[in-house]
Amino acid sequence: MLEGGIDLNLTLHGFNNLTKTLSFNMYDICYTKTKEEREAYIEYIDEEYSAERLTKILKSVADIIGAHVLNIAQQDYVPQGASVTMLVSEGPVVEAPSESFKESPGPLPESVVMQLDKSHITVHTYPEYHPSEGISTFRADIDVSTCGEISPLKALHFLIHSFDTDIMTIDYRVRGFTRNKDGQKLFIDHNISSIQNYIPDEIKNEFDMIDVNIYQSNIFHTKCRIRDFVLNNYLFGYTKDRLKPHEVEEITERLTTEMDEIFYGTNIN
Repeated sequence: MLEGGIDLNLTLHGFNNLTKTLSFNMYDICYTKTKEEREAYIEYIDEEYSAERLTKILKSVADIIGAHVLNIAQQDYVPQGASVTMLVSEGPVVEAPSESFKESPGPLPESVVMQLDKSHITVHTYPEYHPSEGISTFRADIDVSTCGEISPLKALHFLIHSFDTDIMTIDYRVRGFTRNKDGQKLFIDHNISSIQNYIPDEIKNEFDMIDVNIYQSNIFHTKCRIRDFVLNNYLFGYTKDRLKPHEVEEITERLTTEMDEIFYGTNIN
């Protein structure tokens, strides 16, 4: 039986020590012709993806994967950008006095934390712009790292819908090993052939996708580029009916080149 990608029929010796990490990078691209348009776009992005809203997104991710939030650090940066880091555990944190305190007289500490899992969820944002060609780009990097039976893949659908994205780069990797009841090492505890297995069909239909996987190392990589280009979606504060035909052609070329360079990871011109 599979639960969020995990085979629940596995009988393990001790704790599941596998570390599963989902890295989700999204890009939003916009044409901002003037300095005022660029500043307005950056202001919009900082408001839309503030540390407060990002924290809400990460809390939802923790709920979806069944993790318990232990600690949150969040920060909005000047002039732009935000970061949130969340420490999570697979199960509720157990608080108990240590054996040394049981044997020694005197007051006990307020709490001694036990069974703290090495799991975390982070997000960092990076608004930036081209110095001369009117392109502004917003990038968000989200990492969901878990150990034990909880799987970050369960949150992928939610993350995709939480951001307005033109390009996505998604990595998933499983590190370390755990052991079954006979002591045999298990380097993965679920079947996976592609990250696309965890992306709904209605989303896959909107994107062109490329897979680069290293199966023997349990490393999976998927790139996604929005399929239908609608210029009005990339103009900030106005529509293309205000543009002359040659401007439409020029702006379209700049935007599509920017998207291709990000998707393929190389400079085209």
